[in-house]
Amino acid sequence: MTNPAAPTVEQVVANMTGSLNGQVPPAIQHAVTVMPEMVVRHAQDSAFAMPPEGGALSNETRTLIYLGIALATGSSACIEAMTNKAQGLGIESAKLLETFKISRFAEATRVLGNAEILFAKLNDPHA
Repeated sequence: MTNPAAPTVEQVVANMTGSLNGQVPPAIQHAVTVMPEMVVRHAQDSAFAMPPEGGALSNETRTLIYLGIALATGSSACIEAMTNKAQGLGIESAKLLETFKISRFAEATRVLGNAEILFAKLNDPHA
């Protein structure tokens, strides 16, 4: 079994431009000249995580999941990239806002879970 040839940096940037509604993230723009091999590697990792063909999830679902994780982790670059991608795919605003709501709830649930020790101590100060 042979590995397919790696794409060129130019091919990666062209594909990104198309898939991200014409907007290549600034970090990628800078990496093109400073560390082009990272740009290629990032594209390969993207294809591994979100295969262009044959994946179990639709491109829309992947984009919404990625956006939700970016919102929850505070990755501004990914939020912008996935919002651009979602707009390019024509994902309706209601789905984007529901993704936000789910991300917000997940984060609130994390904080609630983190308060377990506090609540337990308040419930039984001698515990």
